[in-house]
Amino acid sequence: MLASSQNSLRFGWLEQLFSSAANSDTQENITEGINLELAIKLIQSVNPGVSSGKVEHRFKELQRVRERMCELTVDNGSGHEDHSENKKLTARNERVTKQEFIEVFHDFCTRPEIYFLLVQFSSNKEFLDTKDLMRFIEAEQGMAQETSLKLIQAHEPSQEGRQQGYLSLDGFTSYLTSAECHLFDPEHGIVCQDMTQPLSHYYINSSHNTYLIEDQFRGPSDISGYIRALKMGCRCVELDVWDGADEEPLVCTGHSLSPPLLLRCVLEAIGRFAFVASEYPLILCIENHCSPGQQKVMWQHLVKILGESLYTVPPDEGASYLPSPHALRRQILLKGKKLVPTPGGSEKDMVQKSVITQSNPSNVSPKRFQLLKELSDLVTLCQSVRFIDFSTSSKSQKPWELCSFHESLAVRLISESPGDFVNHNKHFLSRVYPSPMRIDSSNMNPQDLWKCGCQIVSMNFQTAGLMMDLNTAWFRQNGNCGYVLRPAIMRQEVSYFSADTRDTVISGQNLPKPKGSGAKGDVVDPYVYVEIHGIPADCTERRTRTVNQNGDNPIFDESFEFQINLPELAMVRFVVLDDDFIADEFIGQYTIPLECLQPGYRHVPLQSLTGEDLPHAKLFVHVNSWYILNI
Repeated sequence: MLASSQNSLRFGWLEQLFSSAANSDTQENITEGINLELAIKLIQSVNPGVSSGKVEHRFKELQRVRERMCELTVDNGSGHEDHSENKKLTARNERVTKQEFIEVFHDFCTRPEIYFLLVQFSSNKEFLDTKDLMRFIEAEQGMAQETSLKLIQAHEPSQEGRQQGYLSLDGFTSYLTSAECHLFDPEHGIVCQDMTQPLSHYYINSSHNTYLIEDQFRGPSDISGYIRALKMGCRCVELDVWDGADEEPLVCTGHSLSPPLLLRCVLEAIGRFAFVASEYPLILCIENHCSPGQQKVMWQHLVKILGESLYTVPPDEGASYLPSPHALRRQILLKGKKLVPTPGGSEKDMVQKSVITQSNPSNVSPKRFQLLKELSDLVTLCQSVRFIDFSTSSKSQKPWELCSFHESLAVRLISESPGDFVNHNKHFLSRVYPSPMRIDSSNMNPQDLWKCGCQIVSMNFQTAGLMMDLNTAWFRQNGNCGYVLRPAIMRQEVSYFSADTRDTVISGQNLPKPKGSGAKGDVVDPYVYVEIHGIPADCTERRTRTVNQNGDNPIFDESFEFQINLPELAMVRFVVLDDDFIADEFIGQYTIPLECLQPGYRHVPLQSLTGEDLPHAKLFVHVNSWYILNI
């Protein structure tokens, strides 16, 4: 039915498209059609996700039908086959007639779900006039009415439609698949939050053992780990520094088989890429295990390589909060231990206080560690201190002092004293790092820590999966600058918000078969999970039905409604899987903060397990949300 519906706008445009192609085709017998390869390219220019093989196969099917029809007339009544006519048929197989082209175009470039949407808003016409389009973009897309004529001029392919102010099915499809109808609100594609709040009021994109690119024990180390993390917007990287040969400090994991990197080379890479993705401050977590002699070399490298980017201004003793990310733009802050003289202490006192007891990782015996004064002087706004308890911190901790929490300790504190943890993080930075038991470089759930306000949750960037999807999506909401302003409830006393969100998963397009899958050939049986991630009361998931043997344009047409209590901490994740008897296989995913959703009919670009875009693979969804303020 849809394939044969040829309204005048579409039919006229296709005739014009075909004639233009025929005039550009230099081969003979133009009246016989256009070159098959050219016809395939025309189809792909409208639907780039369809493979040339599928289009060619459909053309060949039509041509075989034509051949059989022609063969019935080949016999001239003499009972002998006319071989001259067979030769003409063979030659025509490499060309496409106008009728064949239009039929195949309808097959591959008509999306039934968009067709029915158009008919719904056009009162059963096969095009949208300006009034229809105004009603659609205002009621569904949340856009201004005056943009309707601009949309027609931008997306309607036929000259007649542009002149009359009509949007055909092809123009409507062009609009709905354009960047304007991306699920992600483009306002969040740039820095859109207040960047003048204290540093402790932001979540900070953070990496753990940044130099590792695989597991924690045997995996290789590589400078590319720093480059990749910084390009992804990471604003806190880690350097474990140990004594090396030839008086050159090394970056590596102590007591592991991972090969080391020269500190000098790591700092050079950081210096080059520190502010490529973001101008906001970068924190270097220095885990210093060096002897005094190599600490001196470390200090020299830091000063020489990072130069004026190093922030060394002492903190304001009277300040109640840290400076803002805006005030610290293009500055590199060192996080590390700091020598603190006793009141009225002399230089001798400082030298004595520089002797620090550290536990030996092998638990053989404790060792005495002497911190170099010059290195200590480079640490200003991120001074590492040991956490004792929340009561002690509230009485004695300074705004520029930072506690690092082992994952297990942080989870226990969240369970036992969540309110105290939230209040602690209103004033001080907290860093949480993964358990050393995560030898495989697996990741903790960052939302478990974010919900109590922990700003720096260190992630293994090299490990793809749900947890990194959440982390990557979360920091995308503020121009991917590495800083996200925490909810007001994490900064001050506020009213309580809740939100209701209704999502309809309508269809999918060009869903590839799972990577590495070969058992089912090219067959895909997709279904979709819609997951909500946030505070425990908000976490839930819903599943669509399976659409059998259709990865090109599966129609799901299912609606789900979610009650969300804290939308500022909620994310939506779409996961597409291939239904398989043995084990369902991952096709693609997309994760987005709830506050970045655009309402209306939107397309969702799917990404691979490692975060790369899957070419032309999308979901088509309808989002209807409203916010309720409860005083």
